[in-house]
Amino acid sequence: MAPTDRIELRGLVASGICGALPEEKQRRQPLEVDLDVVADLAAAGASDELDDTLDYGALAAAVESVITGEEFTLLERLAQRLAEVVLADLRALEVTVSVRKQRPPVPQVMATSGVRITRGR
Repeated sequence: MAPTDRIELRGLVASGICGALPEEKQRRQPLEVDLDVVADLAAAGASDELDDTLDYGALAAAVESVITGEEFTLLERLAQRLAEVVLADLRALEVTVSVRKQRPPVPQVMATSGVRITRGR
């Protein structure tokens, strides 16, 4: 049976360049990320050892590094890049990435705009 265990990160915010409009390419904006990482967490549950699981601190640092260090036109590409970074650890079997702009550049009143993707091995 495939593992259904998950590591969840919610509401990670970092400032990055992401957007198709000229002002979005010039000015950083806050981007919020949620991750659901499917992995077998049984060994960590038995051992209580950090080496037996995916370190969520390291995951958060990797996500922040992509957002602050790379530039994107589309949220779809940013989400894909974050999925690639998470799946670089072979213990991650599947990841769902949600990315939201906290200040979407539209004239309508809108709390956030975003995408959610799921990628696996």
